[in-house]
Amino acid sequence: MKTTVKTPGIVTSVFLVALTAFTVSPLTHAQSTTQNDALPKVRMVTSEGAFVLQLRPDVAPVTVKNFLQYVRDGFYDGTVFHRVIPGFMIQGGGFTPTLSRKTPRDPIANEATQSLPNLRGTIAMARTNDPDSATSQFFINVANNDFLNAGVRGPGYAVFGKVIEGMGVVDSIAKVETGYSRGMADVPKDPVIIQEASVLDDQE
Repeated sequence: MKTTVKTPGIVTSVFLVALTAFTVSPLTHAQSTTQNDALPKVRMVTSEGAFVLQLRPDVAPVTVKNFLQYVRDGFYDGTVFHRVIPGFMIQGGGFTPTLSRKTPRDPIANEATQSLPNLRGTIAMARTNDPDSATSQFFINVANNDFLNAGVRGPGYAVFGKVIEGMGVVDSIAKVETGYSRGMADVPKDPVIIQEASVLDDQE
């Protein structure tokens, strides 16, 4: 019998990849308090509450620049978490509450690295089977998803930050009731809307 594992994808029907886990070292002490204060932060206000992300341009500069541009353009405002799987992840950033797909910018290069593994609370880019296909969609891991890491059986999924406030809100989103809608699985029956995304202390 063939075993398959769901993975985050831009097109929600393209996910099946068989992968294995590996262990990576945590961030070094040199990447601690002083440097963390200078890292960009994004606040997302959702219909379930708010959470704050801290991003890592020092490790994934292209990915962070791409994400911040979508935030500053207001692209995420009014979009939904369209794919929610408890014990795995919540995915959003590409669809309206009626599941109309928004038009993103061009795809970016995959910056997945063993330095930033897919641990609980991290945010990563969703993509198709093409490693360099990520655009606007992202997912937040609600478990340690080692099988998504770079170098397991492929290029992996690019982590570019983590939740530093409001992880309880993310966990609440992960528990909402889901079903099928417009040909997509794991869609919340009551839309979980990103009401506003903003860069904290944005100087640009």
